[in-house]
Amino acid sequence: MADPALLTEPARRRRVSLWPAGLSARLLLLTVLIVVLANLAILPPNLAAFEEQRLLERVGAAEVAILVTQTAPNGVVTAPISKNLLSGAEVVQISLGVNNERHSILQMPRVQRTPYLVDLRHRSQLSWIAPFETLFGGGDRMVRVMATPRFVHGDFVEIVAPDGPLRRELLAQLVRLLGIAAFTSVMAGAVVYFSLNLLLVRPMLRITRAMEHFRADPSDASARIKPSGRRDEIGRAERELDRMQTDLLVALSSRARLAALGEAVAKINHDLRNMLTSAQLASERMAASGDPNVAQALPRLERALDRAARLASNVLAFGRSEEPAPQKRQLALRAALEAAAEDAGLSAEGVALETAFAKDPQISADPEQLHRILVNLMSNARQAIDQVEGRSGVGKVVVEHAADGPNDVITLSDDGPGLPERARAHIFQPFAGAAREGGTGLGLAIARELAQGHGGELALVSTGPEGTTFEVRLPKG
Repeated sequence: MADPALLTEPARRRRVSLWPAGLSARLLLLTVLIVVLANLAILPPNLAAFEEQRLLERVGAAEVAILVTQTAPNGVVTAPISKNLLSGAEVVQISLGVNNERHSILQMPRVQRTPYLVDLRHRSQLSWIAPFETLFGGGDRMVRVMATPRFVHGDFVEIVAPDGPLRRELLAQLVRLLGIAAFTSVMAGAVVYFSLNLLLVRPMLRITRAMEHFRADPSDASARIKPSGRRDEIGRAERELDRMQTDLLVALSSRARLAALGEAVAKINHDLRNMLTSAQLASERMAASGDPNVAQALPRLERALDRAARLASNVLAFGRSEEPAPQKRQLALRAALEAAAEDAGLSAEGVALETAFAKDPQISADPEQLHRILVNLMSNARQAIDQVEGRSGVGKVVVEHAADGPNDVITLSDDGPGLPERARAHIFQPFAGAAREGGTGLGLAIARELAQGHGGELALVSTGPEGTTFEVRLPKG
């Protein structure tokens, strides 16, 4: 016999394929097997009851023969009558026990073999074994049966009979039971097969095919599962698959937009860097002009050019990799807020920055990444206020600071119109949480990723007609 470890892969597949691969076929075989085992379990008790019934019938016939002998003249029966009585009862000996004494009533001239005993007066839980003793060891033996009398007076009735006829009857009964077992197994298997195929296998096959079609072409509308409305586990699986396909389509759309964004940024990144280099050279020449106004505005211009170059690279990196690890150092929060407000377009004449803390706190953060977080939040607040009709871009962003155990908590609140309902559910999801027309939804996603990179969190605290509040939580030290 071949070693299983030496079998080739095709040979292993052929060997495994001998077991049905389909769920329907496995259910059919399992059902038939269970029904067959159930019928086999009740087979011994049934045969035992059949054997007991047949033996009781012979005991009853023997009791009739005893009654005949008791009514005979002088209690004597002739040999022909005795033979007929024994033949009618299908026995070779009849005895009656009275007062603990055994009296032979009728008997053939000679019993050829010592019989084995079957006592019907005391049946145990193992009495179902007796029919198999007759089936597999009988045929040419004698059986001695003792039973409680029903028609005559006495302690017991005893008969001795050949077990050949009983064995033939048991074999016939066994064949009938096996035929019934086979029929019920096939019928039960067929009923269960078609029932489960209709209620379970076909719906599962429908779900499986929907998954296969969706995997092959997610953009194909016909590949989407259509829930049947069932309230059982199959219906739940259909609804969850429908939700999963919806989420996957959104994720695939976001991925495609990210890929398009990365490709677009990659194409313009080279030209943008050249433009920024030219602008930096121009700023250096402007620095040599000696004009005090130029000298005053030049540092701001240089910082804006440097940040523009870094932001272009970071947007490209966002579409293909994670943000770099933050390089933390101690920062003055007020200076960081003022620099971010300047780049976000906040001003005293429009949307103004207000700080609600007296002492300038020190926080531990990456300067560039913290600047991006604050600029994103302030820019969103200013744009939301600018879109409100009748306000003319007048509003405020109030920043508070609090120490919460091991964390610094920076709270930014505006008095804008609040976030629309469609933006709240996916506010931190790229391309899904845009709050204004034409927005990408990248700003808050990037800001949250940067905060989480610090080991902190960015969360929406509240939003409504009175304004919106965000909370930036950063670990100390």
